[in-house]
Amino acid sequence: MSRKIIVGLVGFGLSGKVFHAPFIDANPDFELIKVVERKHNNSQKIYPYVAVVRNISDLLNDKEIDLIVITTPNTLHFEMVKNSLLAGKHVVVEKPFTPTSAEAKQLIDLAKEKNLKLFVYQNRRWDGDFLTIKKLIENNVLGGLYEYEAHFDRYAPKFKDNAWRDKNLPGSGILFDLGSHLIDQALSLFGFPEKIEADIQSQRKESKVDDYFRLVLRYEKLKVILTAGMLVDKIGPRFILKGNNGEFVKYGIDPQEEALKNGNIPRGKDWGKDSEKYYGSLKTIKDGNISEKKIKTLAGRYQGFYHNVYDVLEKGKEMMVKPEEAARTIEIIEKAFGN
Repeated sequence: MSRKIIVGLVGFGLSGKVFHAPFIDANPDFELIKVVERKHNNSQKIYPYVAVVRNISDLLNDKEIDLIVITTPNTLHFEMVKNSLLAGKHVVVEKPFTPTSAEAKQLIDLAKEKNLKLFVYQNRRWDGDFLTIKKLIENNVLGGLYEYEAHFDRYAPKFKDNAWRDKNLPGSGILFDLGSHLIDQALSLFGFPEKIEADIQSQRKESKVDDYFRLVLRYEKLKVILTAGMLVDKIGPRFILKGNNGEFVKYGIDPQEEALKNGNIPRGKDWGKDSEKYYGSLKTIKDGNISEKKIKTLAGRYQGFYHNVYDVLEKGKEMMVKPEEAARTIEIIEKAFGN
């Protein structure tokens, strides 16, 4: 019988409740025993077996806990990860890792010094649409790729005064929030670019942070366009890929987040399946002939992140999202801001 990873979760807001606890609970290789909530006991309503504590020190001092999962605002990541590593715990920390690449590198060095594993939660590497385009690229379906465009657009004209992401704090704003997903996906496919161009704006009235960006990452023969905004009423394609042999266009967004918000449990054969109406359109050219067909979206599987955490900790397998990669995402963001 395999050993379970004993977990303490810090925070039970959107991230902890929707993106972490369900996958830890549904995976028999993990056991969630404690949740840090400052004021409430909301986690016990869903997971009555957990103990609710008010301070992370209750996790740091618990010798039974192997892994601490940190889902707090970005400003708290550095100190909480650092203290967790110093306490001898492996760590999962929400993206975008830390507000600065210097802090990220400090934590990477500390994890190596303590012989501990540090995971950054870049779950959208397991989006169904991203898995689909990754397969198309790996199979060279489009030939030599010369343009890759990815969007993460929303329509949310009113910013929330009580939301830390909308406050003028380190690591706030749309580039750190949604941009870190798009950048991580691009870097995992193409590596670090030769040149970075950025247009970053605050478009909403009285907005205190950036709420729109357009990044262009330039490679030798490839242009990567990454963009997101909060004032996009008519949502366009999620991905547009152009190559010498054709083009792929994909609308719609991976359904896993919405399913999780609705309280669905991440298991079963239908988990992460895309609606047929959102299947991407592939247009290819061969011998002067143009053909077009729909490409079935691969099923998304955020479960893959925690499966990999277990495999790394218990089987010594390779980490799929390396902290060094997450630090490079922060470097891109810093360069985009001119830092």
